[in-house]
Amino acid sequence: MLIGILCALCAGLMWGLVFVTPLLLADYPGVVLSLGRYVAFGLIALVPAFFDRKRIAALSRADWKVAFKLALIGNLLYYAMLATAIQLADAPLPTMLIGTLPIVISVCANWRPGHVSESVAWSRLAPSLVILCVGLMLVNSSELEHLNNSIGAGSSARSTTDYLLGCMVALCAVAAWTWYPIVNSRYLRAHPRINPVTWATAQGLATLPMALAGFVLYGIYNHVAGNAYDFPLGPRPDVYVLMMLLIGLSASWIGTLLWNKASQLLPTALVAQLIVFETLAALLYAFLLRGAAPDVKILAGVALLCIGVVFGVRTFSRHAPVSPTV
Repeated sequence: MLIGILCALCAGLMWGLVFVTPLLLADYPGVVLSLGRYVAFGLIALVPAFFDRKRIAALSRADWKVAFKLALIGNLLYYAMLATAIQLADAPLPTMLIGTLPIVISVCANWRPGHVSESVAWSRLAPSLVILCVGLMLVNSSELEHLNNSIGAGSSARSTTDYLLGCMVALCAVAAWTWYPIVNSRYLRAHPRINPVTWATAQGLATLPMALAGFVLYGIYNHVAGNAYDFPLGPRPDVYVLMMLLIGLSASWIGTLLWNKASQLLPTALVAQLIVFETLAALLYAFLLRGAAPDVKILAGVALLCIGVVFGVRTFSRHAPVSPTV
């Protein structure tokens, strides 16, 4: 249990970096950031794949099918939507919407549990859901005030339409990453022969051809549409390549293998709660980048988010853990 929680904590700290990357590279389309990150992930995965080639070769055709599905939905589509949402609505709001994942995943896992011991009474989930909703309302109202003040002062290029569109795109990202950890966790628990490092590497290898194909297609689209974006590396190629390699290594490969280990050691509904580490890390990085402290409403929202997750963890941790061989 302790090792699983520590793995989830470190994965969250790694994943928090992906929330500030779209702000550091605001002149890059979200799709390009996603494709660049996962091209880097796939290229980096070639190195451990060489040293782990025996276990990679032992993966079945069914394993590779699942790896490709996870790579497409949980990697490429998820981050493209997240990066776009952050650029439209700034980092804190999409970060807090993604912060609903601990409860959303728990609800979905409870709706169709992989094992009877994962299911709990809905009345026991209600307190954490209510607390989480109140926290999100506080954060959203604070961000709307910040947006309106910025627009009123003429210091923001964002509009209310961009803000609302960013919310919608972020919700799509929530849906994608609700599906990913449930499928990933249950597959790993059902196949304990798969090493977490090997599975992270396999997802990187599965991501690479799709990311490369996506880059080619985007290049064609960029040319036909006559966009101003300087394909493929954009206006700041050195910074772009460095950031893609950084998050490709830390957030993608290292973060994925740590999450895989946590997924093998903890029940699906319990490990879902620990995604809060990603949310808190992302908020910390975002406000450090802003150079400002969060206001009282955001602090209260974060506190309620943490309390809601604690309630969720206590709810699920009272149940016996699922056997790793389920």
